[in-house]
Formats: sequence, C-alpha cells, structure tokens
Amino acid sequence: MSETGDLFAADEMLPGDATGSSDVRNAPNELLAHLRLSLVPGIGPRHLTSLLDYFGDPDAVLAASIADLEHVSGIGPKLAMQIQAAKHSNAAEHEWRLACEHRFRFLERGSADFPTNLDQVDDAPRLLRCRGEVLKQDDMAVAIVGARRCTVYGQQQAERLGRALAMAGLTIVSGLARGIDGAAHRGALSVGGRTIAVSATGLLEVYPPEHKDLTAQIAESGAILSENRFEQKPSAGLFPQRNRIISGLSLGVIIVEANRKSGALHTARHANEQGREVMALPGRVDSLASEGCHNLIRDGATLIRDADDVLQALGPLIEPVKSEDKGEVRSTRELTLNDQERAVLNCVHTDPRPIDEVIREAGIEPSRVLATLTVLEMKRLVRRLPGGMYMRAGY
Repeated sequence: MSETGDLFAADEMLPGDATGSSDVRNAPNELLAHLRLSLVPGIGPRHLTSLLDYFGDPDAVLAASIADLEHVSGIGPKLAMQIQAAKHSNAAEHEWRLACEHRFRFLERGSADFPTNLDQVDDAPRLLRCRGEVLKQDDMAVAIVGARRCTVYGQQQAERLGRALAMAGLTIVSGLARGIDGAAHRGALSVGGRTIAVSATGLLEVYPPEHKDLTAQIAESGAILSENRFEQKPSAGLFPQRNRIISGLSLGVIIVEANRKSGALHTARHANEQGREVMALPGRVDSLASEGCHNLIRDGATLIRDADDVLQALGPLIEPVKSEDKGEVRSTRELTLNDQERAVLNCVHTDPRPIDEVIREAGIEPSRVLATLTVLEMKRLVRRLPGGMYMRAGY
C-alpha cells in the first residue's frame, strides 16, 4: 500500500464537482499499474500473487522482460507476452474513467478497506470493484445462497433467515441471482439491515436485469462487489468463480435450497476449503429441490432451522468486531442479548475474574448481576470456575 493512504477509494480522489473528474492524470500510478495487470486475459488471483511476490510491485512486473516473467511459476511465453503488451493498452485508463464517472471504488487486498474475512482466503482477488461501502461491522457476515429456480418454501425461508439474521446484527451476503439469493437480500433490506451482493458480472452490467432496483437498494444499505472489469457481461464460467468470494466474505454459508447439481454446492465446497461453517436448511425428504441440502447434512453440514441455530453454529469470532449499536462483539451469539446481559458480559474477561469485581464494575444490584450471569452461563457465553471466578466461554 502506498504512503498516500487509500489510493483505491474513487470517492476520495474525485474533485468536488464531476467536471474533469475522470482525467486520468488524477489516477495514482500504482492503481493504474495494478489495473493493467488485473486486466490481462488469463491472469487470475494466484498468478497476480506469484508475480507480485517475485517482483515486488506491479510496476516491476510490467517492466520485466519476457525471460524474467517466465521464471514465475505458472507464467508461460503466452502470458508473458500478454503482460508486456498490457503496457501499451489503455484498458486501465478506461476503468479509471468509469470508476470516476459512476463513483465506484477500488479495494486493494491488504488495504484497510478490503474485507477482513476475504483477506484471509488464499485465492482472494487482489482488487475488488465496489459500489456502496464495506464497513468493519461486515466482518460479522453470513452468506445465504441457493437455487435460482426455487420453490415458494425456499424463497420464504431465505427471506425469513435474511430478515432475522439482519435484525440480529449480521450482514447478509449473497450472489444477486434470481431465487434464493434475491430473497435473502430482500429479507435483510426489509428490516433496514446490511447486505452485500457479489456480482459475477461487472458493476455496470446488472444481472439478472430485473434486479436493477434491488441492486440500487443493496448499494444504499451495503455494497455490490465484483472482481471483474466494470463492463464485463455474463459468462458461464464467472458464476462459479465468484462463489469463493461469497464464502470468503462470510463466517459461514447457509444453503437454503439446492438440488444435487446446484451451483450453490460450489459455494459450500469453497466454504469447507476456507474453514467456514457450512449450514443447510432441510426441506421435505422427497423434495428434489432440497436434495443437495440433505446430502450436505448427511455429509456433516450443520442442520439449521432458524436464526438461533445459525448464531449457535457460528460461535466465537476470531477477533472482536465493533458494531455500531452493540459495541464490541466476540461471538455472534451475543447479538441476541438484551442491554443488561450485554453490560454484565462486558465485565467478564477472557481471563478468570472474581465475582466481586464483576459486580462492582457492572454497577447494578448484586442479585441482578448473579441472575444475569446464570443466564449467560446457560447461553454458554461465560464459565463459572471454582472459587467464585468467572471467565468468557470459549477461551
């Protein structure tokens, strides 16, 4: 990351008015070099990582000779020549102008704005295009995916889960597709929750086209993300590729309805590989539309019925997350606590602490603190230890 800060936030780089804002002279050189590389046909996240690890930065990659480029694993003569040709292409400048015109943002992997969960994935994109805004609280995200051709039951359940989990404070991630994906997004939006859509097309090519209004609503209450150039049109191979981003953004993935050949099962496979929780909602035992979900449950996925099951399955967070209305959250189960339960829980630390100190810090009647600790213990958020000591559970 350059010392100039968040170079890839288009909003921050635009002048106060739109006149002349797309002048490529305003584009940071590092961003243009990165864009040139990312737009080379055949160069994916793994290639980019290998090239940057070998040469150090995008400018050095573009300046390298064909012979030097071929020293990098996976880079043959054809790719090496395409990388050299990228130096003379104006595709990167075109992307910059489109970003400025539509007030889109670029998020670079490793920067403060890049989604934390996704940054932990080996084959995460090096550069994301973003319409809207990704917030720190979106680290508490769960994906809801499933069939495009879904049943009424599947659509109802996806919307119900999206609504309930958004009300609990989770961000809902999905793929903007027809069917289950759209229902999950709408469920979150119906209660004013945050939702993130990962598009397999470019941000200027809304797909499916009937989701144009839904896309605008999502951008207002979250973000639309894509790793593809802004004008990328639908292509069959891009949909399974984007699924790794959906699971990578999330703490866990819920499959609501999927037959045994559904693309949603690719998302479940990515989630398994990324160490994410895989959850599935059951349907009728003889429903072909839920056959994929039933196979997942048979093979070890967590069976979920409602939002409480999801919060229970997700468990403690790797790192605490700051929520605007709930303070610091260490476990998704904390999202269901009332104010008093949350206040008492915040007085219990990851190291054992005497009950007298917890009562003193809580500042309410000892009987209420003791009763609340009992509730928190039943919810498996605290542990009672010998000698009148308490500590957070899961540590």
